[in-house]
Amino acid sequence: MSFYNYIAFASALLIVLLVLVQTRGASLGAGLGGAGEINTTRRGTEKTIFQITIITIIVFTGSLLLGIISA
Repeated sequence: MSFYNYIAFASALLIVLLVLVQTRGASLGAGLGGAGEINTTRRGTEKTIFQITIITIIVFTGSLLLGIISA
């Protein structure tokens, strides 16, 4: 197992955790497309978690591509 595989695995776990931490609506119905707010603005901690999620996804994608290229 290469270094890139370890990075991909760790970032995949981190992505799952970050997505689960993000709250979008108050109930299960809101998460499934029910009565939720349409326009929201991310502020504070929610914005930071969202940005870290995007960076982690970029790291995950890059490690997969580098793993494929180096194989």
